[in-house]
Amino acid sequence: MPTLNWIGKEAVITHHQKVPFHLLKDVPELACGDPGSGNLIVQGDNLVALKALLPYYAGQVKCIYIDPPYNTGNEGWVYNDNVNSPLIREWLGKAVGKEGETLDRHDRWLCMMYPRLQVLKDFLRSDGSIWISIDDSELTLLRMLMDEIFGRQRFVACNIWQKRYSRENREAIGDVHEYVVVYAMNPDAFKATRNLVGLTEEQAKVYKNLNNHPRGRWRGIPMTAQGYRPNQMYEITTPAGIVHTPPEGRCWSMIEPEFKKLEAAGRIYFGKDNKAQPSVIRFLDEVEGFVPWTWWPHEEVGHTDEAKKEIQALFGTQTAFDTPKPTRLLERILQIASNPGDLILDSFSGSGTTGHAALKLNHATQGKPPRRFLLVEMESKIAREVTCERVRRAATGYTKAKGEISVEAVGGSFRYCELGEPLFDESGKIRDTVRFADLARHVYFTETGEPLPLAGELNSPFLGECRGVGIYLLFNGILGDRTANGGNVLTRAVLAKLPPFDGQKVIYCAGCLLGRDRLLAERVIVRQTPYEIKTS
Repeated sequence: MPTLNWIGKEAVITHHQKVPFHLLKDVPELACGDPGSGNLIVQGDNLVALKALLPYYAGQVKCIYIDPPYNTGNEGWVYNDNVNSPLIREWLGKAVGKEGETLDRHDRWLCMMYPRLQVLKDFLRSDGSIWISIDDSELTLLRMLMDEIFGRQRFVACNIWQKRYSRENREAIGDVHEYVVVYAMNPDAFKATRNLVGLTEEQAKVYKNLNNHPRGRWRGIPMTAQGYRPNQMYEITTPAGIVHTPPEGRCWSMIEPEFKKLEAAGRIYFGKDNKAQPSVIRFLDEVEGFVPWTWWPHEEVGHTDEAKKEIQALFGTQTAFDTPKPTRLLERILQIASNPGDLILDSFSGSGTTGHAALKLNHATQGKPPRRFLLVEMESKIAREVTCERVRRAATGYTKAKGEISVEAVGGSFRYCELGEPLFDESGKIRDTVRFADLARHVYFTETGEPLPLAGELNSPFLGECRGVGIYLLFNGILGDRTANGGNVLTRAVLAKLPPFDGQKVIYCAGCLLGRDRLLAERVIVRQTPYEIKTS
């Protein structure tokens, strides 16, 4: 398969593995409602924030949506679209080195996107999908990146979103659309589980009740199919005595016994005069929806002007966003790709449209488990004043900034966090602020690649079992002995105190092994760590 290369690729291709795990620091005053609801907004560099979230949510996300910078070259607004903001330039300097100073904007964009997409992949469930908004500036490079990181076989669709409803006359050819690229971890599983798109009222207009059927509105579905099948080539006589056979090159869509059953049930329509070719009556209440198409017109999912008006109604200003996404666009994505109770992730959350859309879908499906969201926003001012505030106002209700019209609360809550310190200091030692629960999640994820199951308090050296292996952590006096070596250094005496596990044991300890006790029981593997011994 052809691969994509650019200046700086060698520096970033494994960069995500070197990003340290950070702690999350709660900011209670910015939370909304019940912080334990499962919804979370994180402020911080999205690559670092994603690494901080991995030990909690790896392999659990059903739908990822991101709206990254389009890299159009526009630097005239706060949420920089040229991958040239001070934060991104600082990151490139650290990740790529001096070479990063000479990169053009396409190289910078690729350097920024590659490690983030690699980490995002680790969050998806086996039946999960990722949806990415983009325009022509980087569509081709994005497809090549996704083919390399996710695999070409996981491509599902490139949807076309009609973002404008009026003509665009400024360019040689008017730009009226963007794209939403979709990849799925298992396209067959995605096809089997994705949801249909509901009918709009405009689409439902074709369902009428021409014969006053007591069941209500219906439409006729032509009863022919392409091709020739001998057992579907029979004659059909209408109530008016007209005999029909299938048109040239086609056959009836069912065998004769099935037709007779539908005719007896009053499910065949021969036109107003009972002379027309047969049609199968399909009632409106039988229509669950349509298979999603790649063409998404603005009438169905909104447009950029609608999105700007949503922001203006919430804040009385357009804020820093020239191109927010309409809530209806995100509702369409989440409705197709997720179900009640699923987890959704947006690591370029910007104005918070994804959180707003998730809350609206939850409000429409009350009584079912709510969809949960994880939002990450890099800019502190935007995260606090736009992302967080928009989701809060949607949840609690608000009065439109211009006028007295009150907008109903859709309900919901969230926890707000900032990135705290990394687990390890510059010398690779565990920081003094780290406690057992923090390190336990890191150790379990490092060993298993899965998040530590959140069942009760972490108050035992036995963290859990994964694929027949028991994971243990001796750290911070977890066995009750606060002396320098007590319960933190593995000895035969300490080993005897560990909770039993009938299988292989992997034991992490926060100190060096004593020489005389290195020969342990057969089914025990010891991971020596650089962690300092803690006695508090």
